[in-house]
Amino acid sequence: MAKSSAQFVCQACGAVTGKWAGKCDSCGEWNSIVEEAVTLTPKGMKPGKSKGLQTASLADTVSPHARETTGIGELDRVLGGGLVEGSAILLGGDPGIGKSTLLLQAAAILAGSRQVLYISGEESLAQIQLRSQRLGLTQAPLTLATATSVRDILSTIDVPQAPDVVIIDSIQTMFVDSIESAPGTVGQVRASAHELIRAAKRRGFALILVGHVTKDGQIAGPRVLEHMVDTVLYFEGDRGQMYRILRAVKNRFGATDEIGVFTMNDTGLTEVRNPSALFLHERGEPVSGAAVFAGMEGTRPLLIEIQALVSQSPMATPRRATVGYDGARLSMILAVLESRAGMKFSDKEVFLNVAGGLKVTEPAADVAAAMALLSALLDKPLPTQLVGFGEIGLTGEIRSVSRSETRLKEATALGFARAVIPAASLEKNASSKHTGVRDVDALVRFMLEG
Repeated sequence: MAKSSAQFVCQACGAVTGKWAGKCDSCGEWNSIVEEAVTLTPKGMKPGKSKGLQTASLADTVSPHARETTGIGELDRVLGGGLVEGSAILLGGDPGIGKSTLLLQAAAILAGSRQVLYISGEESLAQIQLRSQRLGLTQAPLTLATATSVRDILSTIDVPQAPDVVIIDSIQTMFVDSIESAPGTVGQVRASAHELIRAAKRRGFALILVGHVTKDGQIAGPRVLEHMVDTVLYFEGDRGQMYRILRAVKNRFGATDEIGVFTMNDTGLTEVRNPSALFLHERGEPVSGAAVFAGMEGTRPLLIEIQALVSQSPMATPRRATVGYDGARLSMILAVLESRAGMKFSDKEVFLNVAGGLKVTEPAADVAAAMALLSALLDKPLPTQLVGFGEIGLTGEIRSVSRSETRLKEATALGFARAVIPAASLEKNASSKHTGVRDVDALVRFMLEG
C-alpha cells in the first residue's frame, strides 16, 4: 500500500525542501513555503505490464492540424490562425485586465458552430450570466458550469461526445482529491493541469486554461505548467487605460512575436485593426521630447510615440525612470550620446515613456528614443511628419534593422513622409525625404540643423 509523506514546496518557484523555512533559498520569496503531502510507492512493488511504444518515422505522412477560428480576428492572429484540435492554451494576466471577458466573447461566437463548455471556479452562474447581459451575449448557445473538482469535470468532458472547446477559469481554483493540499498550491496546479491536458489530447478538444499572475507578472504556480501547454498567452495593459495587448510567448502552432490589440469599454473588448492610428490619434501640436517610432510586432508594423523629459537635477545622482521601455537600454543610449556625441545628460534627470501603455523591447527603437531625448535636451520639437528607427551600438554606430521597407510603408500610409533611418537602410529605400545616419554624431547634427 502506498505511504504518504510530507514535503515543503515554494509556491512561487516550485522548489522542494525537506523542512519549512521563512524564506525560499531558490527565489528569495518570504512566507511562500507550504507543506504538501506526497504519496510514496513502497519498495518491492512490481510495476505493471508495459504495452511498449508505438514508433513512427519522420517520413510518415501527417495530416495538418485542423483549426477553428474564434471569430475574433486579433485573437486568431496571436494563436496563429485559430484554435487547434487537441491543443492546450494558457492565458495569463493581471486581475481585472479582461481575461474572462475576452474568453466569454470568444466562447459565445464559437458556440454558434461548435459545442463550447465554459467552466468557472471563481464565479457563480448568476455572475457569468450578468456579465453576458452586459456584453449582449445572452442569446449565445453557450453551456456554462461551475466546478472546482477535476474529478467532476473529467466525468463531463472525458467522454466520446466531448465538447469541441473547454474553458477553465481558472486553473488555480481546481483541485485533485487524491492530493492532500489546498487548491492553488504547486502540487494541485500541476496535477490538475496534467489531468485536464491529458483529457484534451485524448478526446481532441481545445482546452483553454486561465492562469493568475504573481506580482512580478509571471503566471502563478510551477514553471512546468508553461511547459505542459502548447500555447502561452499574456494579456497586458494598464487597467487605468483602455488599451489591451494580447501577446504570445510560446506557441507550438504559430509564431510567438504576434500581438493582438483591443480596447476595453462598457460593452466588452473591441478589436483594433489599425493600432498605429489609435496610438497616435491624440498627438497635437509639436512639442519637444516626442518622437514617433516605426516598430514591428510580429508581421504587423506599428507606429508608437516615445516621450522623453529631461530636467536639471538637484541631486548628486540624477533619477532615470522608464515606463514601457527597458531601463538598461536607456542607460546605454544616454552613455553613448554623452561619450560619443558630447551631449551631457549626467547632471540631468531623465524620464522616458511609451505612450498608450505599450512595451517596446526591440533594439530598433534606439534611434527614436535618442531623438526624443535630444529633442527634450535641446528643447527643440521634431517635425510632425517624421519617424525614426535603428539600433545604436556602443561605439556610436547606427545599425540597420529588419523589415525597413514595411516600416516605411506603414509610416507613409499614416502621413509620415520623412524618416530618420540607418544609412545602410537608405540605400535600399532611396528617397529625398528620408535621412540616413551612420552614427550618433550624424544624428545629433540632424537634430541641430533640422
